Amino acid sequence: MAALSEPKLISGNANRTLSRAIARRMTLHRGATVNLVDARVERFNDQEIFVEVFENVRGEDMFIIQPTSNPANDNLMELLIIADALRRSSASRITAVIPYFGYARQDRRSRARTPISAKLVANLIVQAGIERVLTLDLHAAQIQGFFDIPVDNLYAAPIFALDIEHQFSGRMEDLIVVSPDVGGVGRARELAKRIGCGLAIVDKRRSAPGEVADMTVIGEVEGRVCIMVDDICDTAGTLAKAANLLVAQGAREVHAYITHGVLSGPAVERIAGSTLKSLVITDSIEPTAAVNSAPNIRILPIAPVMAQAILNIWSGTSVSSLFDTETLQPIYEGIYNRG
Repeated sequence: MAALSEPKLISGNANRTLSRAIARRMTLHRGATVNLVDARVERFNDQEIFVEVFENVRGEDMFIIQPTSNPANDNLMELLIIADALRRSSASRITAVIPYFGYARQDRRSRARTPISAKLVANLIVQAGIERVLTLDLHAAQIQGFFDIPVDNLYAAPIFALDIEHQFSGRMEDLIVVSPDVGGVGRARELAKRIGCGLAIVDKRRSAPGEVADMTVIGEVEGRVCIMVDDICDTAGTLAKAANLLVAQGAREVHAYITHGVLSGPAVERIAGSTLKSLVITDSIEPTAAVNSAPNIRILPIAPVMAQAILNIWSGTSVSSLFDTETLQPIYEGIYNRG
């Protein structure tokens, strides 16, 4: 389907650095300047959110860039109110670009009399007038079914594969991918397949939410370079304990690749004091000063893949093509220059 209007980006306050980076990448791809729509997203004294769009958006294809990270409720409300402002300004289509989808861990009833908050958030997004969602590594794939609109869920695995091939060039045969829990085996298996190495699992048992009572390694990690992979790192308790266990089991090095660095509370301190040689995260969530200054935390940019996905949605071309490492390699050219 031919695009009838230019893609226009508008940003909330959750991660304006990423929004500007996406605009710059789209400028490079198109050879024409792409700027963020001039708008203000402010709070009144009682913390009510107010949005005013200063440009004409009538008939435009609008993309709202807004992860719903901490503070999740404020950032979610910003997204909904921006969407309402655009809908009432006669935008032709509104796509929510949500690199980190908050409330995704509440995708089912864990016990009696508990909510399915991810479904509630999906309902709110649709009711606000959003017609499409673009996100990255949803915590639970079934959340796509909570929406009655198209949802494009990109994957960090091909980006991680590119980085691993670059960082561990010459010793790929020493690598083994490790899932930090049984629930993440599918994600770990996918990365292991991409880089052509083996798989191990850390089986954990929780005594209470957020507390790990016991851990066991399933697989042979002695003398290997372990690559743990997961979608979210929150307080880093599980990650640090798993790294320590892998080293105790004879692992030569332990690295972690995590899509969304929530890194709340004591997370950065735990990572710094753990046996993890490096933690690699994406900038789906705006990194704090502590994260930026941490010696063993490295940040991979997602602007190249998000910018290309936005352009593909706008032009009506395939988004699933971005699931392949081979497709992403030229997009990330310069970041991974193999010379």
